[in-house]
Amino acid sequence: MSQHGVVPTPANYELFYTYAAAENPAVARQIDERIAQGEAFTPEFLEQLHKSINTTARTRDAMEAIEQSISTTLNATMHSLESAGRDALAYGRTLSEVSGELGDERSPDDLRKLMNELTGATRAMEQRTKQLEAELQQSSDEVADLKSKLDDVRRESLTDPLTGISNRKRFDDDLANAIASSSMTGEPFALFMCDIDHFKSFNDTWGHQTGDQVLRLIATCLSENVKGRDTAARYGGEEFCVILRQTTLDHALNLAEQIRTNVQSKKLVKKSTGDILGTITISIGVAQFAPGETAETLIKRADACLYAAKHSGRNRVIGETKLRPDTNIIAAA
Repeated sequence: MSQHGVVPTPANYELFYTYAAAENPAVARQIDERIAQGEAFTPEFLEQLHKSINTTARTRDAMEAIEQSISTTLNATMHSLESAGRDALAYGRTLSEVSGELGDERSPDDLRKLMNELTGATRAMEQRTKQLEAELQQSSDEVADLKSKLDDVRRESLTDPLTGISNRKRFDDDLANAIASSSMTGEPFALFMCDIDHFKSFNDTWGHQTGDQVLRLIATCLSENVKGRDTAARYGGEEFCVILRQTTLDHALNLAEQIRTNVQSKKLVKKSTGDILGTITISIGVAQFAPGETAETLIKRADACLYAAKHSGRNRVIGETKLRPDTNIIAAA
């Protein structure tokens, strides 16, 4: 922490303890990337990273609570079924006994006694069956409620808490699935990475709350322009990624340009005062999946395109076909 100028606050201690203990791979990856790129650990970056730890902790606690509830419900259900099984077995013995006794010559009083015994056992069994139905229905309702909660927790674990779009984990999972699907079917898919231009100056000038507003604006623009089967995700910091299934490079470039134009047309307004702070622009790099390559090489190629867009003046889209050969080699290395 001292080496990288991180202020020793309790939140930062917690963050770097998590990093040192390797408790959260996503956090470790972002810190390692920050160190490798020689970027400063700004208060905004540290705050967002600490939020992700809290989200992970909440998800873990929620999962443990749901697991406990599932265990309790299953135990109660098994107890009800075991009890019902014993009752059914006892009822079966009663029927067998009555059936055997009916085979002998019996007086009317004996027969009435047997019939009363059989009637009582049948009514008791009927009542127990209704009770079991009610208990199983309650268990079914509880399981449905737990399933709903589990779905909510799963969605939260795959969602960026600030922007509401997919997080890095969901992006990694969906990219792996897209590669597997494309490798099997031969259908193309593209990836673009985008970065907010001069985002640090926005934070420095207007504060991190306005910076958060900018991040949410970009996430909204991405979500509004991608199809249901595609994935728009916050990759980290001010960087976003979009996985475009069944999409060629040309179509991905057209969509990227549409999104870039859409973002540029927005006016950023300070909520507290209504003042117009200006416009936001983004730079986008686009690459198409090449059969046989890994997720890492595809990301590197898209990132190389993004790097080229940033160093060509920003606020533009560059596809892999426009990269210089030496840049392309570096990206794929």
